[in-house]
Amino acid sequence: MSDSDFDWYGPDAATFGDRMAGARQVAGLTQEELAERLGVRLDTIIAWEEDQDEPRSNKLSMLSGVLNVSLPWLLTGTGGPGVDAPAEEGEVALRRLRPMIADLGRLRADLAAAEARVAEMEQRLSDLLGEVQS
Repeated sequence: MSDSDFDWYGPDAATFGDRMAGARQVAGLTQEELAERLGVRLDTIIAWEEDQDEPRSNKLSMLSGVLNVSLPWLLTGTGGPGVDAPAEEGEVALRRLRPMIADLGRLRADLAAAEARVAEMEQRLSDLLGEVQS
């Protein structure tokens, strides 16, 4: 089986806590944020992710909704939408770098436009000063 065929979050590879932590990270939530959304304490989230405790059915339902995964996937790793396997470190770095490079390009364009506006204002001020002095 190749790495691309490996079911990272499947029942033979991951626990409920692994799937919960992975889905939380994909959702971009910290443990604290998830605890607040679910109305539970931080140590409860930690216990669930470390497979030391399990949520009750009402919290399970809320959890799958907040994490945007199906309840069967969260419980077993099968049956419904879940999350993709973690990306390789290089892929993660590229995904984080691309938006930053785009932001730098926009910032450079904004700076060039600001520089042109400053030059225009300097010229207008110089022209006004010339008119006042004459």
